[in-house]
Amino acid sequence: MSTADWKALLAAREDDHLQELVDLLRIPSVSTDPARASDVTATAGVVKNRLLTAGVPVVDIMPTPLHPVVIGEWLVGQDKPTVLIYGHYDVQPEEPVELWETPAFEPAIRDGKIYARGSSDMKGNLLTAIQGVEAVAAANGGQPPVNVKFIFEGEEEIGSPNLREVVRNNRERLAADAVLSADGGQFGSDTPSLTVGLKGLGGCQVNLRTANTDLHSGMFGAKVPNAVQAMVQLAATFHDKDGRIAVAGFYDPVVDLTDEERAEIALVAEDDEALKTTLGIDSLWGEPGWTAREREWGRPTLDLNGIWGGFQGDGIKTVTPSEAHLKVTCRLVPNQTPEGVVDLIRTHVERHRPPGSMVEVVRLPGSATPFAVDRSNPVHKAAEAVLTELFGKPPVITRSGGTIPATGIFQDELGIDTVGYAWAMPGSGAHAPNEWYRVEDYFRGRVAYAALLEHLGANQP
Repeated sequence: MSTADWKALLAAREDDHLQELVDLLRIPSVSTDPARASDVTATAGVVKNRLLTAGVPVVDIMPTPLHPVVIGEWLVGQDKPTVLIYGHYDVQPEEPVELWETPAFEPAIRDGKIYARGSSDMKGNLLTAIQGVEAVAAANGGQPPVNVKFIFEGEEEIGSPNLREVVRNNRERLAADAVLSADGGQFGSDTPSLTVGLKGLGGCQVNLRTANTDLHSGMFGAKVPNAVQAMVQLAATFHDKDGRIAVAGFYDPVVDLTDEERAEIALVAEDDEALKTTLGIDSLWGEPGWTAREREWGRPTLDLNGIWGGFQGDGIKTVTPSEAHLKVTCRLVPNQTPEGVVDLIRTHVERHRPPGSMVEVVRLPGSATPFAVDRSNPVHKAAEAVLTELFGKPPVITRSGGTIPATGIFQDELGIDTVGYAWAMPGSGAHAPNEWYRVEDYFRGRVAYAALLEHLGANQP
């Protein structure tokens, strides 16, 4: 196999490959919208056909109670390493529509970037993986230098509710040495990175009731508990005045960052003053004793995502509300579990509920376990070597305050680590209006996947 051969193939097909991305981005595969379920299913079909076109001999669409999963297998030898490439083909809603400069599902290229919903998160990354595998296989006599498997889901943007069951039912079929996650990005346009940790996620809704009906505030406001006021009091008990989470036992399983990890994070520290200026705030907030980046990447959080109750229409309504609600999500670090934190919140809520109120805590869907990669994994080391060659310098080590449920699922069900291998840039507007993906990174990603498979084939562990 010649590196020059697959590079030439990729160079010759740049226009075709870019058009493939434009066509894929036109499909509004919004997984949370029932009206677009047929679009999500259609996208699964497009992904399957693209894998077949690439030469993948076995590709199946696996149904789930909601959106399908695409699984592919390209096996070349039992003596070869095996990688499982993961990604998702669903996207976030485009709202607020009025803030898009060009329509979300009408891709537009401006200043070297392609603007569309799903461009960076993550249809661009998905196609780079397939196209890179296709090229290296074509230059290698029609098959990749290692075994390659694929799993692309249509529910990541809604928390991957059915992925665990699919993985569990296909354990042997999905067995691999490591996962390559095409969901993610690099630290900067000139700075490669490898992500070694992702936070988990657990959430719940707190429902609070006082009287059995809303009441006239003039007659009852001075003598009956107000549900909104009670919920505000309760919500205020989740953190102390300094920003530390005040739920008993919340930090008990947490292992503090080591001095070495803190030094590693400090190499890519955030500019706090610039962040405040960008966001228009005069102060940051959070658990004391840790930098903003350390809190983002290595400390658990508890966020109040929404609170509501009572009258919210125009004008005035003199009512003493009888019920109020609060949504809470927690970003988790290793040793914490979604079930465990919700149980702790339930106990906290019962202990701190204001007099005259009744409370219930309902666990929300979309949970995920935290993830940390074993850096001795040969695929992780191979990715480090390839990124160093591509960028001319070694990658920085990063973590993420966000969550990819699949990473924990693969670790739990398959016993394998996930190596982030993706190309979106910071500030690319994922989940926001005017999402973009640099064409340059799209083309680079194809090269990176081909180079990594070539490296793994030539340097078998």
